Amino acid sequence: MQGMLDPAHLLMALLIGASLGFVGGVFGIGGGIVAVPLLVLGFGLDQPIAQGTALVLMAPNLLVGWWRYHQRHPMGWRAIAAIALSAALTTWLIAHMATRMDPQVLRAIFSVFMVLLALRLLRTAQQPQTPQAERRLDLRVLPLVGLVGGCSMGPLGIGGGLMAGPLLSGWLGQRQTTAQGLSLALVAPSSVVALATYASAHQVDWAWGVPLALGGVLTVSAGVALAHRLPEKPMRWSFAVILMATALWLAVGPQAAAR
Repeated sequence: MQGMLDPAHLLMALLIGASLGFVGGVFGIGGGIVAVPLLVLGFGLDQPIAQGTALVLMAPNLLVGWWRYHQRHPMGWRAIAAIALSAALTTWLIAHMATRMDPQVLRAIFSVFMVLLALRLLRTAQQPQTPQAERRLDLRVLPLVGLVGGCSMGPLGIGGGLMAGPLLSGWLGQRQTTAQGLSLALVAPSSVVALATYASAHQVDWAWGVPLALGGVLTVSAGVALAHRLPEKPMRWSFAVILMATALWLAVGPQAAAR
């Protein structure tokens, strides 16, 4: 997979990136959780290289998304620094181990994470959304939230915001806008750190990653615009089903193909 792509594969990578950017915008994700299984199952990349390549797609989208969100919902730089620095440091430490991990083990961990995420989405889709008063944000515990998010971003390259969001809104009692903003402040720098770590370990296929990222940047805004027009509960259900099916195929697909 390494090296320059021919025109046909380059066009394919741009179209896939555009599709992933659109899906990421609709469901509010960086796109990596869909890109990684696609790169593993569809194009035969090893799990670590697929995760590193997906980070090329995710990092610019997350940085732009965080900055735009911060412009609309500004928050204190002390809070941003507390969660971002702890997450980035944890990501850096664990990503070094992940790049040396057996691809089969890493794929199994990734699959389990996707199943757990799907089950959580199904559970939250059944619960009524009740507004709550926002509590005073305790800056002393934000590094712990960053550590939890970094423990996901380091080995998997994804999921930092999905892990931090419930902690910020549930445990710390923050409004959804605050939780979302701090989650983006966590994952945006962590994605850059994870990408740099995977790249230094030669676990990134840039020939695929760059056109994926270019395609994604062109369509993510359209996905976000569509998301505001769709009902939330059916979206959660459909996304959870997609994650569950993809996780199961990621776990059993290679064994079934080898028979």
